[in-house]
Amino acid sequence: QDANLVHQSNPQYVALRDRARQEGDAMARAFDASHHAYESGDGARAKELSNEGHAHKSEMERLNREASQWIFYQNNTDSKPGEVDLHGLYVKEAIQYTDKAILEAQQRGDPEIHLIVGKGLHSLGGHAKIKPAIEDLMRKHDLVAALDPDNNGVLIVQISGRRSPDVDRARERGAPLLGAADISRRLEQKDDGCLIM
Repeated sequence: QDANLVHQSNPQYVALRDRARQEGDAMARAFDASHHAYESGDGARAKELSNEGHAHKSEMERLNREASQWIFYQNNTDSKPGEVDLHGLYVKEAIQYTDKAILEAQQRGDPEIHLIVGKGLHSLGGHAKIKPAIEDLMRKHDLVAALDPDNNGVLIVQISGRRSPDVDRARERGAPLLGAADISRRLEQKDDGCLIM
């Protein structure tokens, strides 16, 4: 069985995400009630409800952070050097982990990094969610990459100006060198999509 699916269905992980969603719902209700209280002229109650909403927001963020740390650790304990598995993360979390991994790879002088992003098979509607985030990240770091010709769920990112052996091998096997715009177009395709969850 796929270890990523096992980790994503782990009761501890599921409970953290569920509790975070409940806190998010409570946050939305508190902010909505605060808005109504303010409109009806009850400023004191509006402030109280706003504070309650912010408390729920903080708890939601804490729970999601704990869940993302847990799933990232579980999915990467057996990862090869230069390989980052992003399964189970929300897009924002995946971008934070990717950004950190890119910076660390640059500091080590690694020629490339392999981002295991998935194909979007388990997302709602089977659509990948990471396209705009990857585009921004590629632009931020001025990087190029290639989709692994053996696995469209893996993005091989060339880190330094040095030649990247896996990117070169991917190109030899027909995978074009991709910039931010190219990756965006490829990741929008349903069957080549890149999904975290």
